[in-house]
Amino acid sequence: MNMQQMMQQAQRMQEQMQKKMEAAQAELAAAEIQGEAGAGLVKITMNGQHGVKRVSIDASLLSEDKDILEDLIAAAINDTVRKVEATSKEAMGAATSGLGLPPGFKMPF
Repeated sequence: MNMQQMMQQAQRMQEQMQKKMEAAQAELAAAEIQGEAGAGLVKITMNGQHGVKRVSIDASLLSEDKDILEDLIAAAINDTVRKVEATSKEAMGAATSGLGLPPGFKMPF
């Protein structure tokens, strides 16, 4: 295989990966990922781009101490962010699978 053929193949791989990445990003933007705290008393729903879509607070917490409620909200947000990150990592990994790239390989060249 000559250098020009290798460059053309690399270009095709890059275009293929770009299409897969764009599809994965669109899927993440539409995804709804929920995290919670306090055994589900506080629930946060985000999209795959960390945009908060919904906040649900059980009515029983409204009579609780303000500090407890704030802590539960923070914990629910952190739980949701972790889940969004894991979902994003999984989606991006799936987008690059099948390309035969070695671990840690960065494109473009």
